[in-house]
Amino acid sequence: MGRLAQTEGLTDVQREIVATVRGFVDKEIIPVATELEHRDEYPTEIVEGLKDLGVFGLMIPEEYGGLGESLLTYALCVEEIARGWMSVSGIINTHFIVAYMLQRHGTDEQRSHFLPRMATGEVRGAFSMSEPALGSDVSAITSRGVRDGAEYVLDGQKMWLTNGGSSTLVAVLCRTDEGLPEDTPPHRSMTTFLVEKEPGFGEVRPGLTIPGKIDKMGYKGVDTTELIMDGLRIPADRVLGGETGRGFYQMMDGVEVGRVNVAARGCGVAQRAFELGIAYAQQRETFGKPIARHQAIQFKLAEMATKVEAAHALMVGAARKKDSGERNDLEAGMAKYLASEYCKEVVEDAFRIHGGYGFSKEYEIERLYREAPMLLIGEGTAEIQKMIVGRRLLEEYRA
Repeated sequence: MGRLAQTEGLTDVQREIVATVRGFVDKEIIPVATELEHRDEYPTEIVEGLKDLGVFGLMIPEEYGGLGESLLTYALCVEEIARGWMSVSGIINTHFIVAYMLQRHGTDEQRSHFLPRMATGEVRGAFSMSEPALGSDVSAITSRGVRDGAEYVLDGQKMWLTNGGSSTLVAVLCRTDEGLPEDTPPHRSMTTFLVEKEPGFGEVRPGLTIPGKIDKMGYKGVDTTELIMDGLRIPADRVLGGETGRGFYQMMDGVEVGRVNVAARGCGVAQRAFELGIAYAQQRETFGKPIARHQAIQFKLAEMATKVEAAHALMVGAARKKDSGERNDLEAGMAKYLASEYCKEVVEDAFRIHGGYGFSKEYEIERLYREAPMLLIGEGTAEIQKMIVGRRLLEEYRA
């Protein structure tokens, strides 16, 4: 373990958890990640290993069978996992967001029913907010839920559902404005539904279809899908929190901690790119000496290391802010924005250090080069982060 991205003030338990995950990544993920990624193969054995480590229940309270750890501990573990293969951290993240939403907003019955099985990984979570024509404008969703006796009937099409095929529980955001005044603000007419389903593709329950995997430039292995609801019937007791109209707030709360997760992913990928770049620079020789001895390469390494360190520090600060019980949307937005931008730059510099070999699929940096762009748009684009940060700064520094 190198000098960069160290975290001061961790407990012995936190250090042990992070060290265990790092050991698993070095032994079980890094040696096979590139081969699995090139085949776009779901990492079944890796996921089973993470289940055994308790990672799926890392933040779930002990009373429900989880480890009851902090957001910081979770983010540091995500950083390590993304260092090995970012797709695996995506499998964990959507599950974590749904568990977090249940813990924070679910009814007693919903928590008791789902969280113990989520802690073991028996129930795997995904959340669905985006739609084909939606982009970043969540208030414009068109999927609807209409009350019909003791059930709701859901109709609509969702997009960019991570874990769409492998999940068994999906938190789905729909509009439920039936009977509300016409001037009701859009964000007060949304509801989160807890949709249970079978894993797989096709019609996974009556009225619910997962068409298949979306073919992507990077972020392979993890299944990204659409979700189509056509007369999908959901019991009223599967409204998250038991009350309609709260879905927007619930989803935004989940996305807020998800942004810390994406920042951690950016930190992990950047760390791996730095490791690959500095190792290659000491092996490759030009003009009679290792390229690491050329000033141009040393400048790149210095810039890369500074970015890795800065992104890590901002991510840790955002996680600790949330753990303290304070509002952290400003810090989470900053961390997500900076870590994703710096990740892209560090990966590109490592790619440049590799020269022509960086373009070859034989070298790991080629995979990282295709993975990094996803972080620029995941959990809100860089532009959305800047809007969030700008608005919060104006609140804090109101003239």
